Amino acid sequence: MAGLRRISYLWKDADPAREYSTGVSLHSHTNQSKETLDFLANFGNDYSWVRKIIAVAEARARDAYQISINYAASYWTPPLTPRLAFDLESRQIENTLNLMPLVSITDHDNINAPMLLRTVAAARHIPVSVEWSVPFGSDQSFHLGIHNLPSDTGADWMRTFEAFTSRPSEARLTEILSALHALPNVLIVFNHPMWDLYIIGREKHRQRVHDFMTANGEFIHALELNGLRSWEENRETKQMAKARNMLLISGGDRHGLEPNANVNLSGAATFTEFVHEIRYEGRSHVLFMPQYAEPWKHRILQSTLDAIRNYPDFPQGSRTWDERVYHPDSTGAIRPLSELWPGDGRAPWYLNGVIEAVKMMGSMPVSGSLRMAWNESRELQFALGEEVF
Repeated sequence: MAGLRRISYLWKDADPAREYSTGVSLHSHTNQSKETLDFLANFGNDYSWVRKIIAVAEARARDAYQISINYAASYWTPPLTPRLAFDLESRQIENTLNLMPLVSITDHDNINAPMLLRTVAAARHIPVSVEWSVPFGSDQSFHLGIHNLPSDTGADWMRTFEAFTSRPSEARLTEILSALHALPNVLIVFNHPMWDLYIIGREKHRQRVHDFMTANGEFIHALELNGLRSWEENRETKQMAKARNMLLISGGDRHGLEPNANVNLSGAATFTEFVHEIRYEGRSHVLFMPQYAEPWKHRILQSTLDAIRNYPDFPQGSRTWDERVYHPDSTGAIRPLSELWPGDGRAPWYLNGVIEAVKMMGSMPVSGSLRMAWNESRELQFALGEEVF
């Protein structure tokens, strides 16, 4: 292998996979993931007309249905089933790179997808992996990719994670990470470490990262270059890795229908062999796929569109956007929105208005105009410079 630690770009290197046999897809999500509705608040911050319609929706829900909108208890699920997600990630590696695929799916705080996929012949060797949301301090959580848990104790580990989340303590966290680290075939990745996900402020977030790594850095095997975060943020992650002499690894963070925007190139025949490349040989080659060169805001919009589109050919429960969004009913029971609409079961006009307006932003020529504007942003021009990483 040419170099133990490399970052390549498929749009710059015509054949970066020539020395490798395997492509590894890390960190992607299925309809088993419960995702927050933060994207609604973000759209409201960016577009005043969205904020106004959300306010109308909140008032109507309260007056007509006696339901107060509870964003903390609500969630949405990505459209792809575990099998569709596995096939999407495998196809990109096979067709674009002509390599054997290894896929590690990491839904939020559950291992349902890999356990379901292990009943399918094509995916029976998929690792048991999860993206664990780890409370740290009073105002922060970090996302850790825990890959390749032992299949016979995976459920036990999930109960351990759940118990910690309900009663977090920094001392207990260190104990858990130490125990995971002691498992020789488990890979622990700090996902998107520079993302201020809870909007506590740049400096405070970085101080939390520093505190977390001071206490637990010896148990973290790699830092993630995230395929759905910006170039500038990934550059900061690279600087963090250099300062701490840590390995960088890929993580696409796919939620929609665009396959992971980065993968790892490897010579491993199994996922356990790949873990050993990272943990014990210090070898990682991250390859960014062409979609990562697209304007970041355009890609976020496309991911949002994937979340709200209808998919009539998908299995029941994944076809319409309101089947994939969940909220407490008037009794507090969590139900899909499609079961909460009165009368004919159709979403109210004002909510459909928001959905259609966002879809219009992704249509041509509107999408093309936005994409041209975003192409001119400092962010993309900086990203394509020679000193990005």
